[in-house]
Amino acid sequence: MYLKHALRAATALTFVATAAAHAQTITIATVNNGDMIRMQGYTDKFTEETGIDVEWVTLEENVLRQRVTTDISTKGGQFDIMTIGMYETPIWGANGWLVPLDGMSEEYDVDDLLPAMAGGLSHDGTLYAAPFYGESSMIMYRTDLMEKAGLEMPEAPTWQFIREAAAAMTDRDNDINGICLRGKAGWGEGGAFITVTGNSFGARWFDENWKPQFDQPEWKEALTFFVDMMNESGPAGYATNGFNENLSLFQQGKCGMWIDATVAASFVTNPDDSTVADKVGFALAPNSEGVDKRANWLWAWALAIPAGTQQEDAAKQFIEWATSKDYIELVAENEGWANVPPGARTSLYENPNYKDVPFANMTLESILMADPQNCCAQPTPYTGIQFVAIPEFAGIATQVSQEFSAVYAGQQTVDEALAKAQAFTAEEMEAAGY
Repeated sequence: MYLKHALRAATALTFVATAAAHAQTITIATVNNGDMIRMQGYTDKFTEETGIDVEWVTLEENVLRQRVTTDISTKGGQFDIMTIGMYETPIWGANGWLVPLDGMSEEYDVDDLLPAMAGGLSHDGTLYAAPFYGESSMIMYRTDLMEKAGLEMPEAPTWQFIREAAAAMTDRDNDINGICLRGKAGWGEGGAFITVTGNSFGARWFDENWKPQFDQPEWKEALTFFVDMMNESGPAGYATNGFNENLSLFQQGKCGMWIDATVAASFVTNPDDSTVADKVGFALAPNSEGVDKRANWLWAWALAIPAGTQQEDAAKQFIEWATSKDYIELVAENEGWANVPPGARTSLYENPNYKDVPFANMTLESILMADPQNCCAQPTPYTGIQFVAIPEFAGIATQVSQEFSAVYAGQQTVDEALAKAQAFTAEEMEAAGY
């Protein structure tokens, strides 16, 4: 009898050990933005449904870009899923570095993805990353401070109005900055913001012959305007502020206006996190008088599978789960419709429950207005709005953004930064064969 029990116990232990050995674990690299942090909180549900464990590597935006780029270009194999965007996806897909996301289930409904998002995450008609959320950029502002300043925010303001309003809303004695904007170095941080600001003043990165344009008057006007406005009405140390730093300032009531990703709207209007949640209004990103381009971008934080992963099927299962209609319903059920990932699916904007969310229409309008094929008032040889869709851009723009941040920090002049940007970009483009 004892022997029979012992054999049963040994068999049971062997079964458990074998099951543990076969339990799958996928590793995901992601950015430390609020929606991605929220997704991690629901991962247990995915594991319950599938038996697949998930390990997260959560990184600051600039660090994430560097880590995933290094890993995929060297075939490092650290990650089974990477959080990337509209810049990397078509380039890496063309290189054969990503697993095509074809064969998604019928229930997933790939045709429901907003065309702007699906298009930006595809190469030659093949989807290589699924959007977790999509965004443009817009103005978020304090309605109480705007009223106190005796001003009314237009739905589509100019930069000239924004500067006037920022000065009127600034109250240094009470630690209120009229405007908070990104100055942090990094092509996707402050670099993205100053690029769309340049677009809205008529500037462009390159002319039709790929000649850099930092020596043109439009760039000097845009950069000078930005620096003067931020010195007048921005927070101290804005040269090191990115998305998360400005989000924190706005939630603490220290910003009259913030122009940034539309995805921030749910965070600034969430009473659990924001001291000004009931005093926030929204408007389109500004343009400069006489220029028919606004300072808004187009982006998606999306999930992609690096080619060569040993966990392709499990990774696809996770991507289907995290970017599905069901996931949106899961968040809505637990946290309310205002907190679901925005900007990725057409059905969300047709959902009557979402139409009452105060920023839904402005988000969709900003996304639909962004045109990556025509970023600028003058002709360009490239696509992309806050980036140039060529492999060399990330390295060049990181360096250029560092020169601009040095201006914001008072370490060099606008003219010095633009001269360095022009020389460096021309040299790199020539070396690359343009």
